[in-house]
Amino acid sequence: MPNIDTLLSELEAFGNANDAAHTERASRMLNITRDTGELLAVLVHARGARRLLEIGTSNGYSTLWLARAAQALGGTLVTVEKAQDKFDMAHANFVRAQLQGVIGQLLADAGEVLRDANDGAYDFIFLDSARQQYAQWWPQLDRVLAAGGVLVVDNASSHYADMAGFIDAIRADSRYTACLATVGKGEFIAVKAGN
Repeated sequence: MPNIDTLLSELEAFGNANDAAHTERASRMLNITRDTGELLAVLVHARGARRLLEIGTSNGYSTLWLARAAQALGGTLVTVEKAQDKFDMAHANFVRAQLQGVIGQLLADAGEVLRDANDGAYDFIFLDSARQQYAQWWPQLDRVLAAGGVLVVDNASSHYADMAGFIDAIRADSRYTACLATVGKGEFIAVKAGN
């Protein structure tokens, strides 16, 4: 089995160098920080999550953190990306990590994926995508997140204004307990009431 830590370090260095060299958003990797990856892995283990959804794959850096944790629990991860070049780059990284059996990749619109998913389909959801769409997706996110499920939203400090309405809607929902973790670019974490 390949050393996933080595691959993560390579992807981290590549993402940092790439993003420093490009100003156009579509060309940037916009990866999570290492401490965010560590937090995600801890949360997956703490929840015992076995059915994970990630919206916003990019080159697969965050996916590898999630998939490794899911694999340890006998779980699987579905990751959604709409950009073909990033989808292909991520796929190559998943093959290198030998995690294709854990990761299901979708080249699709996240709103459609959410709409088509079953009620309570996922016990862990990570959002790192088109922040301006989160509020629109909220009814579907709530529907597909199982009771006791965990929702984590990246960039909750660095881009709070883009998602303030979304965060406010979750905080106003009595079924959710939420906090903002000052890790990376800010991680909004919400846990849905239930088992």
